[in-house]
Amino acid sequence: MPPGPTEGAAGAAAPTAPAAAAAANRRGIRLMVAAMACFVVNDALVKFVSQSLPAGQLIFVRGLMATALVLAAMRGTGAAVPVRRLAGGWVALRALLDGLASLTYLVSLFHLPLANATAINMASPLFITLAAVWWLRQRVGPLQWLAVAAGFAGVLLVIQPRAEGFNAFAWLCLLGTVLHAARDLVTLRIGSDVPSIGVTLATAVMVTLQAGLLALAEGFAPITGAQLALLAAAAVFLASGYQLIIRATRAGNISVVAPFRYSGLLLAVAIGWVVWGDVPNGLAWAGIALMLGAGLYLLRR
Repeated sequence: MPPGPTEGAAGAAAPTAPAAAAAANRRGIRLMVAAMACFVVNDALVKFVSQSLPAGQLIFVRGLMATALVLAAMRGTGAAVPVRRLAGGWVALRALLDGLASLTYLVSLFHLPLANATAINMASPLFITLAAVWWLRQRVGPLQWLAVAAGFAGVLLVIQPRAEGFNAFAWLCLLGTVLHAARDLVTLRIGSDVPSIGVTLATAVMVTLQAGLLALAEGFAPITGAQLALLAAAAVFLASGYQLIIRATRAGNISVVAPFRYSGLLLAVAIGWVVWGDVPNGLAWAGIALMLGAGLYLLRR
């Protein structure tokens, strides 16, 4: 007996659902890889400029450029987002967290090898798991707790605390990772009716304002044309990374897409070796391996 209209529609629609989900995941993966590449290149550029400019001034100038780029993109695409939607609720909280995370991470980056700072920043799945237990009341099994413990052991191997001195910038980088994890959880609370570019604008503005306060405390130094050019390039990569990672987070299944944030680590190692001659030591490589294994397991779970 031939299927009726309803059965036929359902039969035709059923196979397309997994295909649509797979396509969304592939799109999210591509966006995540591109976002991480943008962020690593941005990090390398600002780290290079930080050798001759105060941190606050550098982040402030780059933030102004990134904000201008986002506004230009919004004008060019005709995207209109009411200010009240960006200045309150989950969007504002995400921007605040991202601003604090960016400042703490960048200040630590200026004093750490690029690969080490990037590796520490990749520990966010560990904190997302802990936050899921505390905030979302999710149940975590023994294997997940074992992965969290292994991941934190990896973090310590990368930080390598020394008895003769407190490695303050490595711990500051870890604080930035905690804030990034909180930012990612808050991103999932933002309604789909808020355009990604609006969230990007709120983040860029918040980072610029916070950096401006830091710059006032540190003071300003003369800036050259070459430094401005490098910061302009960094702003392009930063604004692109903001937009891409928000779209990646929203595009597909987060457990499939999120592990590809680790793609940035390979690029960070390569750039750190070529530009500064920095190569992680044996303990750091072991820590990176532990963090990658634990993070991938937790994200898949």
